[in-house]
Amino acid sequence: MSEKESRKPTGKQGGAKASFALLWDAQGQPSRGPKPSLSAGRIAETAIRIADHESLDAVSLARVAKSLDVTTMALYRYVPGKAELVDLMVDLAIGRPVPVAGIPGGWRPQLTEWAHQCSAVYRRHPWILTATGMRRQIMGPNQLGWMETALAALAGTGLSAPQRHDTFLLLVGHIRNITQQTAEHHEAGNEEWAHLTTEVLERHADRFPALASAVEEGAFTPQGGDPLDFGLERILDGVAVLLT
Repeated sequence: MSEKESRKPTGKQGGAKASFALLWDAQGQPSRGPKPSLSAGRIAETAIRIADHESLDAVSLARVAKSLDVTTMALYRYVPGKAELVDLMVDLAIGRPVPVAGIPGGWRPQLTEWAHQCSAVYRRHPWILTATGMRRQIMGPNQLGWMETALAALAGTGLSAPQRHDTFLLLVGHIRNITQQTAEHHEAGNEEWAHLTTEVLERHADRFPALASAVEEGAFTPQGGDPLDFGLERILDGVAVLLT
C-alpha cells in the first residue's frame, strides 16, 4: 500500500475490513515516509481520555490530532476514520477480562464476579453504551475475551449453545441498563422529580392506586448497595431453575 493510499480518510480503507485490521493487528505500520511517532493504539488511548472526560461526541480526528500536537491528516496513516477509531477505542477501554474460572462454587459465583467486573468497566467508560449501540461492530480480542469468559463459566452446565449465548446477552443487557440509569443520575434533579411525582400521586391516588401505594411503601426510595445486584440475582435464579 502506498503512503498516498494509507492517508485516505474515506473509500475502501473504511468500514468493517478496516476495523478488523485495526483490532486484530492486520494493518501494520505505514511502510513509507519518516519513522512513525504515532500508533493506532496511542491515538485510541488519547481519544478514550477525551471520551472519559467529556463524551463520545467530543471525539473527532481533529480533536485527537490537536491533543497529540499533529495534523489531522497525520492520523489517517493509522486510522481510516472515526467509526474505525471508535471500534478500537471500545476494545482498548474494555480491556482484558478478569479470570473467573478459579472462583469456587461453579458457574453462578463465576458469572456474578464476571458481571460485577464488566459493570465496573461500563461505569468507568459510560460512552461505550453509545459506541456499541450505533451499529453492529466488528469485535476485537478483548470483547471476544469477555464473551469467552462468560460462556466458559456456563460450559458443562447442560445448557444448549443458544441458551448459553442468551444468558450472556441477558447479563450484558442488564449491565447496560443499570449503567445507563447510573450515568443519567442527577441527585438534585432526582429529588425534584420525586417531590413532584409524589405531589401528583397524592392528588390523583384514585386514578393510580397501585402506583400510589408502591410510592408510599418506598418503591422509589434508594435501597443502598449495588443497583446491579437485584436483577443479576434474578437472572441467575432463572438459569438455576432452567438447569433443574
